[in-house]
Amino acid sequence: MSSRASSPPEPEVGRVPSIRDNERLWNKKYDWSRGGSEWSSLWGGVESQWHWVIFPRIHSFVPALNILEIGAGFGRWSEYLKELSTSLVLVDVSERCIAACRARFADDAHVSCHVNDGRSLAMAEDESIDFAFSFDSLVHVEQDVIEAYVSQLERKLAPEGAAFLHHSNLAGLERGVEHTHWRAPSVSAESVRKFAEDAGFVCVAQELINFGDSHVGRGQELIDCFTVLCRRGSPSARPTRMAENPDFMPQSELITKLAPLYGGFGDHEEEDVRVGPGRLRRFLPRMRRS
Repeated sequence: MSSRASSPPEPEVGRVPSIRDNERLWNKKYDWSRGGSEWSSLWGGVESQWHWVIFPRIHSFVPALNILEIGAGFGRWSEYLKELSTSLVLVDVSERCIAACRARFADDAHVSCHVNDGRSLAMAEDESIDFAFSFDSLVHVEQDVIEAYVSQLERKLAPEGAAFLHHSNLAGLERGVEHTHWRAPSVSAESVRKFAEDAGFVCVAQELINFGDSHVGRGQELIDCFTVLCRRGSPSARPTRMAENPDFMPQSELITKLAPLYGGFGDHEEEDVRVGPGRLRRFLPRMRRS
């Protein structure tokens, strides 16, 4: 089996990937036989990508009582988030993905799975979400979808809640790129920051990164962005800090080399990584919102 990362087919030149494009691709066309783990192969597998790439960027916000994941896919990251929460709400536009999540987390009563219309968060109660998370999903949606999610998060986040959103930065580039990896050309770090500020958020961090590999095309262009949002008045609020990280993908090569040494004491490319039941969740009842 190839270790290269899969990349969705490019949309027609000059056209933004629509909600219908996303629904059609992830519901009908995409080969989900590996459950999304193929996208983690560049980091040595799902487990190593979580611990080396994702968790260091969100550790200040978890564990959290109530977590919302937008674009859950087949539950690649939900497997870890469920152990960091007492309630986990999973949302995806793909019925196929949500069916897979319902089967995967059938024994986890605190996990609820919802098909949405590609922009609605109606399934989450207002001011109930302590941490909202999306990784490797919103990169494929256009500006109006990002704006819709951000405006709704203003209602859904708890008073001290925060959000970590991985999205496209193609609109922020001065020139075009050969391989867009199906990123939305209408979205940039600046536009998301403006949406957040207009909604009443403070954008506390933005990290611009590159994406891709030697097989599907990797350049130094910073085509993606990680954005962290919180409410004004939150203890996490501060002026925006920004960083450009053209070494994001080169770092994956080192992580892949180290993953077999320190991960799981098994095959680091194992496709269905499971976290021990209740290992972290048992500590969460002690937490209280101030």
